[in-house]
Amino acid sequence: MSDSTPTAEDQQQHEVELVADEQRDWPDVDSALGMSVSDSLTSLRSSVLAYQQENGRTYHAMSAGKYFLPNDDAEVERLDLQHHIVKFTLDDQLCLCPKKDGAKRVLDLGTGTGIWCIEYADEYPEAEVIGVDLSPVQPNCVPPNCRFEIDDLEKDWTWSKPFDFILSRMMTGSFADNAAIVAKVYKYVYSSLPILTCSASLGTASSRRVILPSQLEPGGYFEAHDMALPLGCDDGTLSEDSDLWIWMTWLIRAMEALGRPLTAAQHWKPLMEEAGFEDVVETVYKWPTNSWPRDPKYKKLGQWSLYNMDQVLEPAILAPLTRALGWTREEAVLLAARARKALRDPRVHAYWPIYVVYGRKPLKNREE
Repeated sequence: MSDSTPTAEDQQQHEVELVADEQRDWPDVDSALGMSVSDSLTSLRSSVLAYQQENGRTYHAMSAGKYFLPNDDAEVERLDLQHHIVKFTLDDQLCLCPKKDGAKRVLDLGTGTGIWCIEYADEYPEAEVIGVDLSPVQPNCVPPNCRFEIDDLEKDWTWSKPFDFILSRMMTGSFADNAAIVAKVYKYVYSSLPILTCSASLGTASSRRVILPSQLEPGGYFEAHDMALPLGCDDGTLSEDSDLWIWMTWLIRAMEALGRPLTAAQHWKPLMEEAGFEDVVETVYKWPTNSWPRDPKYKKLGQWSLYNMDQVLEPAILAPLTRALGWTREEAVLLAARARKALRDPRVHAYWPIYVVYGRKPLKNREE
């Protein structure tokens, strides 16, 4: 297992110049997710499975309304596709930090379908891999060293044993305060735990504030993968009157109104450095909006990216625009349809910036 420390030379901007394919015969732009313990568990399972119905899609029940994307079969399928796109981007690697060569105890924040956890657990059977999400959409058949927990990551973290690798993937818009998440990863956690007091006649429950160990052990790594907005374009072919740009503008506005801004990707590096992480490495990739690049790898990446984003343009704005800005479902669907048409236009050389950031927790805290 390698834990080599990245040097300054490792900190790179994955800047590639994407050159448009000169093909002229593009397809026409228009064609184109008092009870017993047993009773308590049953009740809890029923509550988290009581998905919220909204705008024709289903959403998580735990901490209802916090996350803006649905959790139905269409979204589950899209998330698995997105996982493979990320792996393709990273040259078939599950992560970039030294824990790509294996870890002891791993935590995946917002695991979604759990596919990343399953693959990491398969590749490193000696690792203990835990995935956490608001929705119980993960499969039951998983490697013996992999398990999933349904929980709200913005509430107290109660793991008593630290991890040596914590990952956050595609969680833009999931957290109201990304700095608080980084602090939970890095520092000790103050948690309210239930304390059961028993008497001869009655057991009563109360709670007290306790300090739990840091979630990331000294020398451990935290890595984040996220999509950034706004869209990128290096040659001016994406204009602000484009329906795709308008779609993005309304989404950003709605998420800000909900208190969950879409700015995590650009802020992971400074937040990690401020928290105390060392040797923080930030790499920025480009997902073309469609197959407009000439380079074969990026053309293929654009094809996959197009399919992925085509599936999410509508659900991404349905909940935010109807919840925060008072739009009707029909208005949101119409905006998504126009954006979907613009997404397919190979004359527009736009791309989605993808940030991969990781850092190492020092062996000693800086205040020590």
